[in-house]
Amino acid sequence: MSTTFQLDTATSRAHPTPAPMKRLTIPAIRRRKQDGVTAEPIVMLTAYTARQAQLLDAHCDMLLVGDSLGQVIYGLSSSVPVTMEMMINHGAAVVRGSYHAAVVVDMPFGTYEQSPAQAFENAARLLKETGCAAVKLEGGAAMAETVAFLSQRGIPVMGHIGLTPQAVNVLGGYNARGRSAAEADKIVADARALDAAGAFAIVIEGVVEPIAVAASEAIACPSIGIGGSARCDGQVLVTEDMCGLFERVPRFVKRYADMATTISEAAETFAAEVRARSFPGIDQTYQPRGA
Repeated sequence: MSTTFQLDTATSRAHPTPAPMKRLTIPAIRRRKQDGVTAEPIVMLTAYTARQAQLLDAHCDMLLVGDSLGQVIYGLSSSVPVTMEMMINHGAAVVRGSYHAAVVVDMPFGTYEQSPAQAFENAARLLKETGCAAVKLEGGAAMAETVAFLSQRGIPVMGHIGLTPQAVNVLGGYNARGRSAAEADKIVADARALDAAGAFAIVIEGVVEPIAVAASEAIACPSIGIGGSARCDGQVLVTEDMCGLFERVPRFVKRYADMATTISEAAETFAAEVRARSFPGIDQTYQPRGA
């Protein structure tokens, strides 16, 4: 039996009240794929705050605290400037706000590439200070040694191949990968290398569909597609993209809501009522007792 802090939704504040929970484990996620088949596809969405985690948790198998928070939360031009402190603060919030989904936290650029030892130090810090279940890092065969080093020392690792946003400066943009034969072969080889190194799952991002399918079929662990194929073993999207909070979204995103319009209209109505002095009204103000 484990415990977690529950949030009082009436106040949106955390209270340290232990509550029984049964969170999905990394081995359980890994076992979803048996003999190359995943009967129940894996659902993963990004989450950056405790309240967001609360709303998503019941519907997801995994919550990813992605370094996409650099753009989504902080307005950065890429994920490259994201720091460990950012990931730790948001990762801990998502763990506090969830009870069911396994929480995976991205390792920021520059915190794992230098050596397996560097990666272990920073990954261990992420697990200790957030309470997350696993970390995610980008890169294929070049990172296989690091994935093995972490996995053998008790740190579950999710891989990430294809379009790797932290390498945007090398890739020259966010274009789909795998269009050339050489690149396609490399993507499949990268998937195999990470799988052999012990990754419990691998994100396949922005890869032309036949190559995404080939990479997924080449590995024993589950694949998580984002701009890949419905034939991957699971899917992930940035929640803000899925909810329509940005005007422009990648080709592979399906908008399931238009929250940007909802929020803008609510703010417009609030502004109009403030300027008309109709808010706050009697229901939103404190009156003398007995009045």
